[in-house]
Formats: sequence, structure tokens, C-alpha cells
Amino acid sequence: MSITDILSPSDIAAALRDCQAPDSFSPKKFFQISGMSKKSSSQLKEIFRILDNDQSGFIEEDELKYFLQRFECGARVLTTSETKTLLAAADHDGDGKIGAEGIN
Repeated sequence: MSITDILSPSDIAAALRDCQAPDSFSPKKFFQISGMSKKSSSQLKEIFRILDNDQSGFIEEDELKYFLQRFECGARVLTTSETKTLLAAADHDGDGKIGAEGIN
């Protein structure tokens, strides 16, 4: 399954355009523009599975910097501060990684 089976390619493109400049990525805004904030729990779990590059069941900080590239291979890498902001927003138990519940 591809992420475009769940999210509209045009919504993904709009979300990526919105955060092209370094340090312009906002997790909440990206989730809204991409349509992720409107998806069901099961759809979000499928998106998580796609984003979990090593299929460990968690998205670790080193995977997060490539977050945008999981939506489009030519997208930019997140900056260190953006990566830390995304991790802080979704790491509900403070273990330094995001579980599937973190993207709800």
C-alpha cells in the first residue's frame, strides 16, 4: 500500500509546498493540510506503518528527519529543530520515539 492510497496526492503536494523552507514545518499544520487529521484510527495506523521505515513499530528521531521524504522522495529533510519539535509533539511517553498512537 502507498501513502497516496490513503491521502490525496494533491493534499500531500499542498502540505509539502507549505513547508518547503527550512524551519517552516509545523506538525499540526502539515497534518491538517495533508488530510491526516481527518483520517480514521485504522487509516492513521496504516500511514504510521508506511512512515515506520525500519518497521520496528516505532518512528525514532533518526527516521523523523526523513519524514517529508516518506510522502515524496524529492522532499527536503527536516532540520534538527523541526525533527525535535515533531518528536516532542508526538512522543507521548517521553521515550524518544513515536508509537502508532503518536500520530492520532
